[in-house]
Amino acid sequence: MARLVIVSNRVPDVSEGSGPRAGGLAVGLADALLPGSLWFGWSGARVAERSDKIRSLVSEGVTYATIDLAEDDYHAYYLGFSNATLWPLFHMMPSLVNFDRAGYAAYRDVNEQFANALLKLIQPDDLIWIHDYQLLGVAAALRRFGVRNRIGFFLHIPFPAPAMFDLLPPAEELLQGLLAHDVVGFQTGQDLGHFLSALRQRDIFVQGHDARHDGRLVRGVVTPIGVNAELLNRLAVRAARRVEARRVVDSLSGRALMISADRLDYTKGLPARFDAYGRFLSCFPAQRRRISFLQVAAPSREEVEKYKALRDELDYKAGAINGEYSDFDWVPLRYMTRAAGRGLLAGLFRISRIGLVTPLRDGMNLVAMEYIAAQDEADPGVLILSCFAGAAALLPEALLVNPYDVDEMAEAINAALLMTKEERQERHAALLAQIRTHDAAAYSRSFVSVLAQGACGSG
Repeated sequence: MARLVIVSNRVPDVSEGSGPRAGGLAVGLADALLPGSLWFGWSGARVAERSDKIRSLVSEGVTYATIDLAEDDYHAYYLGFSNATLWPLFHMMPSLVNFDRAGYAAYRDVNEQFANALLKLIQPDDLIWIHDYQLLGVAAALRRFGVRNRIGFFLHIPFPAPAMFDLLPPAEELLQGLLAHDVVGFQTGQDLGHFLSALRQRDIFVQGHDARHDGRLVRGVVTPIGVNAELLNRLAVRAARRVEARRVVDSLSGRALMISADRLDYTKGLPARFDAYGRFLSCFPAQRRRISFLQVAAPSREEVEKYKALRDELDYKAGAINGEYSDFDWVPLRYMTRAAGRGLLAGLFRISRIGLVTPLRDGMNLVAMEYIAAQDEADPGVLILSCFAGAAALLPEALLVNPYDVDEMAEAINAALLMTKEERQERHAALLAQIRTHDAAAYSRSFVSVLAQGACGSG
């Protein structure tokens, strides 16, 4: 079998013999990382000047190879073009886009730096699988350097509608970068449709999900990322017995727990979510003391001014809700701005009657799937999910809401609290069947199988 080479902006934290720490991408790729595989990317370290030094570590038969980023590149490539330009625009928030040519130049340079480092690591028959929006130009650079391997790309965030994508000054070059791959994967059919529409608008030949350009065939696929439901359920059962989870249960005094867990990011819809909870408390006073809301918001990109402003806004809204509605023995909103471990979160999901997942736009959203997997099938909770999360296409039995509609979200919270056990069980069984079908193993297996087609004799 050909060796699989994973390329991502960050490489997961590993130590000799321990394997990668659990994270979204590490979990999604666990079944693809067979002994002999290679994972390449940024180490997370920032240095004074750009360097081509590669460090390697072998853990459980997988080689993890990393390079450092220059401090200037970190600010221009990562905080700049990747997260101040591509991130908001791909999430259809053009008013938050900040573009400058210097940032894009750094983005191209770092993508080329990745490609140069890869040249020293790859073998002629390797399958190369590149991940996400930070690395849209790596394959094009590899092709310029003469690499003929099969190269795939997967976009974990949404691909915007063509009219939105065309707002990017380098839209044409970024599309050319995507066309340098043999396979381009997306979370949803809508994302793939947006990509193919952008190609058609440029008179690039598209037939079905395939595009032909410069004598090459580029195949578009929909392979939604998933979770390992059985593993998560076992983790949740153990974690729900831990002292931290039991302390939460004791503090509820018989009230239902509603939980949200997100990175502190403006795409997650947290201000509107807080407003919706405030609206619920206002419109359904009989329900007030029956619920406690826990929002876990792990810090994210704290150097960026927009994120500091978001944290200040949420601090204000949380204080206003608790100031208006709290009682001597009841705090309606618990707002935690530090990361919680995956095990603890799984335990908290299991003891929660409601999982509130309402991003304004999201590629997939694994938190929604983790919440479902963590539940007790005999007495499950209710998932309230944004219709603009990619997961909504897979999970129609959730209570789907428009995250811009505060009243609809408030009504969904009330409906979830009142829902009978029988309806909760019926909805949960359908949701669980979906996440078991579209799990992490299916994600990596389906993408790699398409990528491997035609690999024999390439190189």
